[in-house]
Amino acid sequence: MTTLEFKPKLFSTLKTYNRKQFTTDLLAGIIVGIVALPLAIAFGIASGVTPEKGIITAIVAGLIISLFGGSKVQIGGPTGAFIIIIYGIIQQYGFEGLTIATLMAGVFLIMFGVLHLGTIIKYIPYPIVVGFTSGIAITIFTTQVKDLFGLTMEKVPSDFIEKWIAYIGDFHTVDPWSAAVGIGSVAVISLWPRMTKWSVFNGKWSIFRKLPGSLIAIILMTIAALLLKQYMGVTSIETIGDRFSISSQLPGANVPDLSWDVIKGLVSPAITIAILGAIESLLSAAVADGVIGDRHNSNTELIAQGLANLASPIFGGIPATGAIARTMTNINNGGRTPIAGVVHAAVLLLIFLFLMPLAQYIPMACLAGVLVIVSYNMSGWRSFLSILKNPKSDVIVLWVTFVLTVIFDLTIAIEVGLICACLLFMRRMAETTDVKVISDEINPEEENSDFQMGNLEHLTIPDGVEVYEINGPYFFGAGNRFEEIMSALGHNRPKVRIIRMRKVPFVDSTGIHNLTNLCAMSQAEGIQVVLSGVNPKVQAVLHKAKFDKMLGEENICSHINLALERAKQLV
Repeated sequence: MTTLEFKPKLFSTLKTYNRKQFTTDLLAGIIVGIVALPLAIAFGIASGVTPEKGIITAIVAGLIISLFGGSKVQIGGPTGAFIIIIYGIIQQYGFEGLTIATLMAGVFLIMFGVLHLGTIIKYIPYPIVVGFTSGIAITIFTTQVKDLFGLTMEKVPSDFIEKWIAYIGDFHTVDPWSAAVGIGSVAVISLWPRMTKWSVFNGKWSIFRKLPGSLIAIILMTIAALLLKQYMGVTSIETIGDRFSISSQLPGANVPDLSWDVIKGLVSPAITIAILGAIESLLSAAVADGVIGDRHNSNTELIAQGLANLASPIFGGIPATGAIARTMTNINNGGRTPIAGVVHAAVLLLIFLFLMPLAQYIPMACLAGVLVIVSYNMSGWRSFLSILKNPKSDVIVLWVTFVLTVIFDLTIAIEVGLICACLLFMRRMAETTDVKVISDEINPEEENSDFQMGNLEHLTIPDGVEVYEINGPYFFGAGNRFEEIMSALGHNRPKVRIIRMRKVPFVDSTGIHNLTNLCAMSQAEGIQVVLSGVNPKVQAVLHKAKFDKMLGEENICSHINLALERAKQLV
């Protein structure tokens, strides 16, 4: 019976917590909160919701993930990976549909953790992860072209190809001021890490080294837009306030009305949110482990992610997961316990309550610039190019996942990508199991455990006896191998078939079924089957399936010597 594995890291770290650690966690939490602010706003708007919903998500989900997560340093909140799927759900089902899908995803994530699937999810093939991450990056960049250049378009098509056709057709409507703000934001964010290395940022100005380039870009471009409007009469730069009504009021808890028809329609996107959230959070936790020398609890982390995605939509938020960039920011600034994540959520709450109205002055082109950098960092183009040098099967999975993500949507991409990966896995597993025919004699130099009786002479195979050896697990992927080999041999039928299973670590139901069919067919032809070298684990499975009664206990031998002696008796 599966036992519940829920051991939040917060409780274990508090046992040895001290004032010095709190000081470093406090500083790290404040910095991460500042870093998370522009990203939360940008991710909220890009997902098709209001900017405050992005911040609410970072507050609620970030707090819960830190309180109950299985990683010491994980920072949770909205991420770029969810933008496309959230936008698609809202377009089809509305915000209430997104709320229900997020709640369902939270339930799925908790189930993943309870069923101990955390270790399995970490092993989703790398080409799939790179494929849909790169695809998401391209899609995010595509959605930001309009705001980045201030294009005057009544409606942006949802289809990727149609979107670019529309951009090219309307590119003459570029607003030079918005384009300058957007491109300037990209330049500031890109160059800021290099600029902070200048000597001017030493001494009392060293605090600027801690500030993220995205925040600097937002401050500079917002001030520039206000000055242009005030002194030069430039009114073409669209701001958040022009598109949204900003509120700093905390929302109340609200559970949507659930209907079976809506739930059925949202199962697929909910599973996609859950799988994507699980992959990204566990990937982030694994990366953090390598930096701080710790080991996270995957199943506890999934349960915490599930709780976060149950709470976030109830308070008007969107899906959340572990964020690699914010988690690394936390680590680099000294955060070593979940307290830093709690402080990060508190900082965002204070900003939301007292500074949120100022967000209305932020130019949309600036946020588009922030997301352009996010998409570039997500693209993983170096990893993409390196996988292209791998075996053809990995390249196929990579391209299929990437193209489906870009052209269709993430739900289809993940489903098809996982199916391709499973099929390739089954093929590779089948190739690891080999069935060979041993003729004439058995060489003792190739043997080990079967020759424990001290007989090291070559063993001659009697006339009328065939010896087959299975090397590897005998499961669904190798079940038909005997039929292929026997049909290929095409010689006279033997009187006894010895099947050596000393190198078979396990057998599944398909293997038992095929083995049973082989024995039944052999017996119908007057051929007796003898098993050799069956290990206790495999023998227990065969006994449970009552295979031994069909074959006869005397025909299941512990090693090849006894099997050959039995064959001589039968011949």
